[in-house]
Amino acid sequence: MKHQSKLPNIETNIFTIMSGLANKHEAINLSQGFPNFKSDQKLIDFVSKAMNSGYNQYALMGGNMELREAIAKKFDLLYESTYHPETEITITAGATQAIFDVITAFVRANDEVIIIKPAYDCYEPSVLINGGKPVSIQLEAPYYQVNWEEVKQKISSRTKMIIINTPHNPSGTVLNENDMLQLQELTKNTNIVVLSDEVYEHMVFDGEKHQSACLFPDLKARSFITASFGKTFHNTGWKVGYCCAPKELMNEFRKIHQFDVFSVNHPVQKGLADYMQDSSTYLELSGFYQEKRDLFLSLIKDSKFKFKPSQGTYFQVLDYSEITKEYDVDFAKRLTIEHGLASIPLSVFNENKLDNKVLRFCFAKTDETLKQAADILNNI
Repeated sequence: MKHQSKLPNIETNIFTIMSGLANKHEAINLSQGFPNFKSDQKLIDFVSKAMNSGYNQYALMGGNMELREAIAKKFDLLYESTYHPETEITITAGATQAIFDVITAFVRANDEVIIIKPAYDCYEPSVLINGGKPVSIQLEAPYYQVNWEEVKQKISSRTKMIIINTPHNPSGTVLNENDMLQLQELTKNTNIVVLSDEVYEHMVFDGEKHQSACLFPDLKARSFITASFGKTFHNTGWKVGYCCAPKELMNEFRKIHQFDVFSVNHPVQKGLADYMQDSSTYLELSGFYQEKRDLFLSLIKDSKFKFKPSQGTYFQVLDYSEITKEYDVDFAKRLTIEHGLASIPLSVFNENKLDNKVLRFCFAKTDETLKQAADILNNI
């Protein structure tokens, strides 16, 4: 007797492959997107206090109310565009769960979902498992700018959803105000749902402002925003995130959420709520990561790698075309095995495995780790 899942052709993802190689060959791991420094001890203490104070049973299905109120306050502070904590904010088991549940709630068989590539690898499988059809928009290196005329041409009567990601993983680019206005215009007077993945919202560099979907009224009315405390507060292993949307959309989301997860780690939620009372915990993050980016790029400025400085996220894309013509997956593996430095090849996120001879490096690391990685890159 043979059985196949709904995703029979999905292969082991590149993060597992590259981290496995890094562990096997004791390489510096700049592949998977997680910090190698500790969370703020104050946050850990708040979570411990919550455990010791009895926050160890189920939270409300929508999430701890104090945390939802802190999120609403943050949106009002940053964007002057808030969400109602009772009906428009839901705490999730990481942003990936939020993304999966948004897609599951709205995408039916043969619905089309526009995905801008290179794209984070959870989008397309989530569409496929719900019977939807991914429709790709391929961005071109090194600028990775969206051609909105192409998006317009690919919108059809079957388009149910458009997924955007800003700041963008893996390219490190950001959508500007004009990008968001064009998206708003293209979706106006349609039934298209927008899924705006904004997990790196607090990592935007060089004085630029994050252009959240909530800043644009018509866009906000049709959008889910997904976010990640793990990315923001250096604790990806806690797997706590959230999503925001207008009440009528959130009602439908929660119909899936209640059977998928129902509620999320309660003491962590309480600890996060207490921690976020101090807005500097997230307001100072862009400066912190810009220093990391600038250090990393200054250390490799004389290497053979070419780069356009990351505009956001904690990832930097490096062009290796002057070093070798190898397929990026092969070069990434060789860089790990022979030189002791792990990265992520971008072709795996592209349509038809398009290879632009670029690798993605995570700079959410200690300064010492970045210096060691730079020494390797400078000697290639």
